[in-house]
Amino acid sequence: MVFKRLREEIESIRIRDPAARSNLEILLCYPGLHALLFHRAAHWLWGRDQHLLGRILSHLGKFLSGIEIHPGAEIGERLFIDHGTGVVIGETAVVGDDVTLYQGVTLGGTSLHKGKRHPTLGDGVIVGSGAQVLGPISIGDGARIGANAVVLTDVPAGVTMVGIPARMVEPRSKEREFLAYGYDANLPDPLLRIIDGLRHDIVQLQGQVSELEEKLANRPAAKAVPVREKPRDTTDSPRKRARSLT
Repeated sequence: MVFKRLREEIESIRIRDPAARSNLEILLCYPGLHALLFHRAAHWLWGRDQHLLGRILSHLGKFLSGIEIHPGAEIGERLFIDHGTGVVIGETAVVGDDVTLYQGVTLGGTSLHKGKRHPTLGDGVIVGSGAQVLGPISIGDGARIGANAVVLTDVPAGVTMVGIPARMVEPRSKEREFLAYGYDANLPDPLLRIIDGLRHDIVQLQGQVSELEEKLANRPAAKAVPVREKPRDTTDSPRKRARSLT
């Protein structure tokens, strides 16, 4: 059972990494696989209330691989951590099957309470290098997180998120296509789409203003209405009568 699972892990890495030349190379030279093996053992200890031993084994795996996975994290089948240096996976994180993480990825928490505070990644998720997925949020199956993106909200299945804070680009068109670093050069930049939309609205407003100015210019001039002067009071005021008496 253990060796069958190990063969599956190695085969999944060969599929997703064209640089891998042999199973033996992956077994001896891939820190992502080493970190995963250490985590399996540390997680087993953690689940049997051997928390200190689990943390010690996890720390040893971090020292040897440069990848920090808390022994409390739940990791699915065939996780591939490519390159791996600087990857951090928090205590309450949940990672589904066939997930790919690149260097510098953080699955972190944003609160200090003891409950669920780290993200949950569905099956087949790809997280690009340097991306930060923070808080008790859910990333849907098949979603892609672009390099250096900062994700703070739930992500639907099959979409791509890019930017800081991350914004949704488009749903995935090819369910089984694997894209390294979660990057697709054919996807439009969401910021450019917003700018294009604003520019389109400005052009429309300028056209409406020009129409209004033209209508005002073509209106016939209004006739001037003569102002009637208020008739002067010819009667003597009390003040004038008082002056005449003096």
